[in-house]
This record gives sequence, structure tokens and C-alpha cells, in this order.
Amino acid sequence: MNAGARLTIYGIGVVVAFGGAFGLAGAIVPPSVVSDWTEGAEMNGHDGGHDSPTAAGEESSDAAADSLKGLSLGLDGYVLSPVTAPAAVGASGELRFQILDVAGTPVTEYTTAHDKDLHLIVVRSDGSRFRHVHPTLDEGTGTWSLPWEWTEAGSYRVFADFTPAGEDASTLTLTRTVQVAGEFAPVTRQTTQTAQVDGFTVTLDGDLTAGSATDLTLTVSKDGTPVTALELYLGAFGHLVALRDGDLAYLHVHAEGDEPEAGETSGPEIEFAAEAPTAGRYFLYLDFQVDGQVHTAEFVVDAAQGDDAAESDGDAHEDGH
Repeated sequence: MNAGARLTIYGIGVVVAFGGAFGLAGAIVPPSVVSDWTEGAEMNGHDGGHDSPTAAGEESSDAAADSLKGLSLGLDGYVLSPVTAPAAVGASGELRFQILDVAGTPVTEYTTAHDKDLHLIVVRSDGSRFRHVHPTLDEGTGTWSLPWEWTEAGSYRVFADFTPAGEDASTLTLTRTVQVAGEFAPVTRQTTQTAQVDGFTVTLDGDLTAGSATDLTLTVSKDGTPVTALELYLGAFGHLVALRDGDLAYLHVHAEGDEPEAGETSGPEIEFAAEAPTAGRYFLYLDFQVDGQVHTAEFVVDAAQGDDAAESDGDAHEDGH
């Protein structure tokens, strides 16, 4: 991969859990309810929020909200409808949802980003059962859907990442929570910077530091041999997602450099820059493609406290706070 590659972080967000499992597919939220949601979203970091005064020396929560993505089920006049899916482990069906505008009308026009109009990420609350998939849009009803079956019970977070059509539209990440019935066995995950997946070994070099952009290098090998045939997948040689343990704060990172040509390959290294919002444990998921098959390598890392944050804490203690 080009050594001078630039990297773009396009989604960091502290996610709030809403919603749940719903029994009726394709449900549409009444416009009056949508209006209440979106009005609240605008007052929390958007139209009304920028003009609100803050106390001297106090960081504006509205400004912080503007720099994050995935804060709620509604933002900038758009709402993620209730997500319908099979209610229990082993039941076959479809996962379905809509993106609604401020009038409660399903959105049917999007701006393509990373080769897709919408990216869907589903993960259980303990960081397991991660999936990055791409549902199909029914343009007649504005319903996104794909075949779905749960293999494990638990509470799952659903993230819809998309850009509405329009010249000035920005990328949004909206979220819901779905409950899946069955015997729940939570997974306790230990820190690891080496992953084994489908015969590949992927190693992670670099550390996360709260509040600072840090370089991460992921190296792919197989049977001890570096893999140099990484293929383009969604316009890049690798995609990295990080979720914070505890509240699943959402960090979506993409490698960016000279636009790859069709048929070009790369490897064994994939480089990223990432900035953790706070110190703590993170789950990292790398999607990469070889021979037309997408593989996902998973890591668990701890982000250290940043120097700036540590100095701020020290100043607060000296002031008696």
C-alpha cells in the first residue's frame, strides 16, 4: 500500500441505546412522533444548540455532539425506524428498517459512499457476533432488508451509516437496539493484538491513546508468508471499526490514499490512523478481502490516557475539584 497514504476517520460516536425487537416488518413511525424526535435532535447539538450560551470555561456539549456520529436514532431531521428481525435464536427471516425524513417519509435516495448507499453494522453488547453487511433497498417503500438469522441470544446494537442525497448532505450514523430471545452466554474478551481467521494471521502494531491520533498497522500473513494479494473491498484494501467496551462508542476508520485502480492488489500491511475518544478498552474489527472472500479479524486493545487529559485531571485536583 502507498506509504504516504492519508487516512480519514468518518464516524466517531457515543451511541445511545433505543428501540428493541419488533414483530411487524416494515413498520413506519407516525409523522408526529418523528417530528418530536427530530426536534429534540436539533436542540441537542444542531440548529438551536449553536446559539445557546455556555458558562465560561465550560466545554459546550453541543459542540462535542457536532464532532461525533451515532449519538441516537435521530439526527439532522433523519430517523432510523424500529428494526424488525427474527425474535429468537435459530428463527429464519429478514432484518428490515427504514430511514425516515423529518416528515416521516421513507428516504429512497442516497449518496454512494465506499461503493454502497448504506453500511449496516450489527454487534452484540459484549463485542461479539460482529457483522458488517449491506442490505438491499426497496425504492418503492424505502425499506432496507436482507435475510437474517441470529446464532446467539442477547442485546444487539444496529448501526446504519449512510449519506442522504444532496449536495450538502453529510454522513450520518443512526442506531437502534434489538433484543434476541434465548439462553444468553456473555463473552469475556481479553486484550490481544493477534487474530487468527480462516487460516490468516493478522497482527496489530500501534497503540490507542485517548484524545490523540495514533498510527495503527495491521499485517496479514498466511502460513508464515506475507499476503500481498489484498483486494479492493468497498474501495479500499481494508476497513477498520472500533467499538468502546461498556457503551459501544463507535469509531469507523478508513484508509485513504491515492485512489486504487481496478484490479490493483496490496499488502501485507494496511495502515490506519485512529483517535480514541476516551481511555478504556476497545474492540477492533478489520475487514479485508482475498480471492473474492471477505474476512474479519478481531482485536481487543486498551487505550491509554492521553497527556492532555492527564494534565487536565491534574489541574482539576490542584484546584480542589
